[in-house]
Amino acid sequence: MADQHLFLADDDATADLGRRLAALLRPGDLVLLEGDLGAGKTALARTVIRTLVGDAGLDVPSPSFALVQPYEANGHSVLHADLYRISSPREVDELGLFDRADAIVLVEWPERSDEVVQQATVAIRLVVPAGGDGREATIEFVDGRLL
Repeated sequence: MADQHLFLADDDATADLGRRLAALLRPGDLVLLEGDLGAGKTALARTVIRTLVGDAGLDVPSPSFALVQPYEANGHSVLHADLYRISSPREVDELGLFDRADAIVLVEWPERSDEVVQQATVAIRLVVPAGGDGREATIEFVDGRLL
């Protein structure tokens, strides 16, 4: 399975990636969203969720303080989680990320939980290039799906 690399020139390119990603996601997918602060993890998740739900104007706040934001999309659960403030594996268990096997789960700051990383079906890494313009995205589907 090969990593896919994309250059995202602007917010529109990030949104386009989010729509393309949403079209490929399946119930049960666990998506890791990795990258430094300001890399675009929440913006990408926001577009994925809006696409899955079918509402381009849906309010999709960052889950930084709630830790998990749930959504319903065509009969499927979508969970958007942020593990930045998590300090122990027990706290991750309490979030209920694995309670519904058919949920699509998007996780920011997944490196805070080995369990989350080990169960991932999709990993996306966003990096701000040295010049600060755009984003570099690396996408890996465990099962070999391609964008």
